[in-house]
Amino acid sequence: MKTKVLAKIITDANLLAPDQLNSAIASAEQQNSELEHFLIEENLLSENVLYEAIANYYKLPFVDLKQSTIRKDVLEAVPEPLVQVHQVVAYDMDTKKIKLATLDPRDLQTFEFIKKKTGLNPEISITTPSSIKNALSQFHKGLSATFKEITKETESIEAEGGKKLSELAEDLPIVRIVDSMLEYAIFENASDIHIEPQENDLIVRYRIDGRLKQVMTLPKNTQSGIIARIKILSNLKIDEHRLPQDGRFTITSKDYKVAFRVSILPVYDGEKAVLRLLNESAQVLTLEQLGLQPRPLEILKRNIKKPHGIILVTGPTGSGKTTTLYTVLNILNKPEVNISTVEDPIEYRMPKINQSQVSPKIGFTFANGLRSLLRQDPNIIMVGEIRDNETAEIAANAAMTGHLVLSTLHTNDAVTALPRLGEMGVPSFLIASTTNILMAQRLVRKICLHCIQSYTLSKAAVEDLNKQFNVEYILKTLEREGAIMSAATPIESLLFYRGKGCKQCNHEGYKGRIGIYEILEVTHEVADLILNKGTTEDLRRAAQKQGMLTMAEDGFIKAKYGITTIEEVLRVTKE
Repeated sequence: MKTKVLAKIITDANLLAPDQLNSAIASAEQQNSELEHFLIEENLLSENVLYEAIANYYKLPFVDLKQSTIRKDVLEAVPEPLVQVHQVVAYDMDTKKIKLATLDPRDLQTFEFIKKKTGLNPEISITTPSSIKNALSQFHKGLSATFKEITKETESIEAEGGKKLSELAEDLPIVRIVDSMLEYAIFENASDIHIEPQENDLIVRYRIDGRLKQVMTLPKNTQSGIIARIKILSNLKIDEHRLPQDGRFTITSKDYKVAFRVSILPVYDGEKAVLRLLNESAQVLTLEQLGLQPRPLEILKRNIKKPHGIILVTGPTGSGKTTTLYTVLNILNKPEVNISTVEDPIEYRMPKINQSQVSPKIGFTFANGLRSLLRQDPNIIMVGEIRDNETAEIAANAAMTGHLVLSTLHTNDAVTALPRLGEMGVPSFLIASTTNILMAQRLVRKICLHCIQSYTLSKAAVEDLNKQFNVEYILKTLEREGAIMSAATPIESLLFYRGKGCKQCNHEGYKGRIGIYEILEVTHEVADLILNKGTTEDLRRAAQKQGMLTMAEDGFIKAKYGITTIEEVLRVTKE
């Protein structure tokens, strides 16, 4: 929709103040984003409010299909490609008329085409992008149904020795199984696909929101063909079965561009394949979208403006460290600075940033890569991970000689990252003088907004919580951060939230993930402790004294606000 028309609709409906609207228009243009997308993404307006205003402007009814199940014959009256391209879906019909929900009521050509195709008179309503997405999801049969249909065809596949592997990989049932597997993984927002050979069958599991979930068991006779198909897509040797192999391929469509990072490993019953999905069409998040609380956000913003020093992000594998670093790099990515990275592997391609990938086989390690980067006149350096003392020392020296260095480290929290650098052989004076901030993080699952409900903690739950946390201190933190009125309020009387489980979240009660963080700023007090070889406990007390919000406290704030659950916070902070 043209910005001028949408601005008039918003003004007429009095949805935003004029200065707010003008600011949003300018920001949307700057980010090369459509105004309606910008308003929804930045939470300036909700989808329903915006599209109801559009419906009122065009004097058309508004319909919300986000949780509606559309009858199969009605849904298929408008083919899936037409729904995708023209954003119009059929949601009801009788012998005379067909009810269409659309985002664009001016698309008369499409409505006329549907009228000719169905022989029914269209009745137009306005809906939301989420409603169209929900309708599109209904075109996809259940995963089990799809695989059941395909695996019937696999009965015709010959035994492993009957065909060459290259021929087996081109068999239509095998191609369909692999295509469906990849398509559903993208559709379900999976981060990884695990294809695991067993003695008598083949198990397929997806990692969704950090949890592995078995989605299908396939016949054993499909194993060789599926692995050969994945090897061909990844440009790997299909006749190599004894050595691990790594590869990569990309799937591109109008709606997405997803890279698959492939790892093949020989195991007892064959070869196991793990495919990591990297959504290259996903937008880089803003610092606000990462989910930082106001004070830690302010600390991070202040420190990334510094011209030199080290910013370290710590946490286990899969805790979102790379996403945080890319978010920071995206903010720092200006024409006047030279940014270079050395990564293993390069997960996302970022324009105007010089990214290089380590290759230990040929001697291109993090340490060697970092040494070479320093001869490339960089202002900002990102090192994928500090794994050894050589890399740690070069990074610290680079920070001391006027570079801003961003990197990751595997420690459980922010405070223990400081002694870890010392254990790696970095002198105390270098750690104290070059480290700007240490940021630890975990990912927690978000409560599904379609089935969220409130509850109070039971007596047993409160007792269990008291064993694991200082509840009194957490209540004081909640009061300080404005999440509750008074720390004197008993925790059992506070409202918390959880997901009941619904169709939208596959009855899990969770949909999507968000980070919980702790940021330790290296102030003069902390620097003095590092120089005087202070213990981890000394550092922790100093961090608390300067008001550091721990991951658990950040998690409890998010649980109080209904973003995640207490169970999730306990799971990721106590594992």
